[in-house]
Amino acid sequence: MRLWLVDPSKMCRKHLLGEHVECHMFVGCINKGVSLNGYINKGLVNTGLIKNRHNELVKEMKKRGMNHKSQLPSFNIPILGYVDVKGNEKELAKRCCECKFRDDKK
Repeated sequence: MRLWLVDPSKMCRKHLLGEHVECHMFVGCINKGVSLNGYINKGLVNTGLIKNRHNELVKEMKKRGMNHKSQLPSFNIPILGYVDVKGNEKELAKRCCECKFRDDKK
């Protein structure tokens, strides 16, 4: 699980939907009391950005004509963590030629 925090318009469908699901998974872990320390320590999540990121992803999903019916549950956790967005942009381009192509078109 991770928050990519890459501009959603640069993400392929698979990664856009994947990060959306992972927002829900992070909130599920938080609400179940499961520690996110591993993700926080590895720079894969900033808990203060989950809600806004979910909203950004949903906006892009709707822009592409996708349906969205899964509201993000409420959660409460201190703001912890960081995400290296520039590093994630490079990593995503290495992993996915569709995301790289979308980025190259910008």
